[in-house]
Amino acid sequence: MESMNVILSALFLAWLTLVNGSPASVQVGKLPKAKNVSWSSYNFKTILSWGPKPVNYTYTVEFSRVGKDKDTNPHCIKTTETECDLTNKLDIKGVYTAEVLSESLPGMTSDHVEPPFTRSKTFCPYNDTLIGRPKFTLTMSEDKKIVLIIHDPITALYKNGKSLTIRDIFKKHLKYQIMHNKAGSTGKKIQTVDESRADFRLDEGQSYCFSVAAYIPSRKGDKMLGEWSLPKCSPQEHKTLFEEYEPAVIGGGALIILAFVIAVIVLIVVCCKRAQRQKMMAKETVV
Repeated sequence: MESMNVILSALFLAWLTLVNGSPASVQVGKLPKAKNVSWSSYNFKTILSWGPKPVNYTYTVEFSRVGKDKDTNPHCIKTTETECDLTNKLDIKGVYTAEVLSESLPGMTSDHVEPPFTRSKTFCPYNDTLIGRPKFTLTMSEDKKIVLIIHDPITALYKNGKSLTIRDIFKKHLKYQIMHNKAGSTGKKIQTVDESRADFRLDEGQSYCFSVAAYIPSRKGDKMLGEWSLPKCSPQEHKTLFEEYEPAVIGGGALIILAFVIAVIVLIVVCCKRAQRQKMMAKETVV
């Protein structure tokens, strides 16, 4: 019975070693470096991420602006997480690199004099953050123009307790690209505007579909254009008869209808007189 308990204990310890790793191996071996260290940023919400999930060691993130001293986020020191939120630690126009250090747990040692680390690529919030899809509204003006009003996307940044929009950050460098096409058509046109409003005088009575994306030409490559919005279509205008056709066409149609009505009336009168005549002739024949 005792030998069976020993065997079971040995098997259990072996299973723990496979699942969690061996503490002894961390103490005398090399700490694994972080892998796939990368930046992701959406509307200036900036996250540094990496892998793998640590076992018997931790990670510390150090970041620095090019030419400046290193800094840390208190939430990303000796952490077992694999991401670090640096949104509020970065100057929007600064160029940064980050290092993810692998560190032993307290009371444990490794072969490293200095913690092994992996360095990220450079990152600049102003140039690299992805701008999300904007929202917009469509209205019809009194002079039959389609008016498109764009709502600047809100960012993750604040100033004096107020959320900043992308217009607050990019200012005159922010433009919008507006893509439109007739409803049901595949042909698309793109127009660039400087402001958050655009007027379109298009074919009356026709429905048009629009999509909008932020456009910052001062950026490079695929970073110039943000995400395209979901499409939105203008209602198809239902015209009155007088708006749809010219007066001459309407007049001609009215004359045709009038002639038809007169012809029907004449026919009815003729038929009635003929019926009366036949009826009178029938009476005379009987007499």
